[in-house]
Amino acid sequence: MIDEVLKEARSGMDKAIKALKKEMTKVRTGRASTALLDDVKVEYYGVPTPLSQVATLSAPEARLITVQPWEKNLLPAIEKAIFKADIGLTPSSDGQLIRLPVPALTEERRLEMVKLIKRMAEDARISVRNARRDANENLKMLEKEKEITEDEQKRGEKDVQQLTDEYISNIEVVIQSKERELLEI
Repeated sequence: MIDEVLKEARSGMDKAIKALKKEMTKVRTGRASTALLDDVKVEYYGVPTPLSQVATLSAPEARLITVQPWEKNLLPAIEKAIFKADIGLTPSSDGQLIRLPVPALTEERRLEMVKLIKRMAEDARISVRNARRDANENLKMLEKEKEITEDEQKRGEKDVQQLTDEYISNIEVVIQSKERELLEI
């Protein structure tokens, strides 16, 4: 019983960490990363399609992303989609390839980005704490229904707290790594 509650809590906390890491990839650090284009959708035969499904994305240099469409007639649609996505990159096309130069971040913009990732981290911490709360409520309910003893419930709550502490420290590691990357010039 307690193992199931812990497994469920771990699953919820894993989802919070995965969501945080996914959000972190979208934060621009001044380095080229194709993850910046993950949310860009291109009109492909009337259907909004992820850019990665209609073109080859690469970052051949530290400050450049290239987009090679699989069909030449998609170039204008891709450029339009990148502008529309409002990711702060200006596409330039040579008729075959779209280049996206990634400008260096100003100090002010870097500090704004640090604030943004700290907000994201707090959201992840809240998700982890919500998973802890749900697990503790499940343990109390099991004890109330006499499926586990009070001692087992207390031990389970202690295990849930250890799990929570572990995930909170994982969040800190992710944030510190991204913050170092942001503040690096």
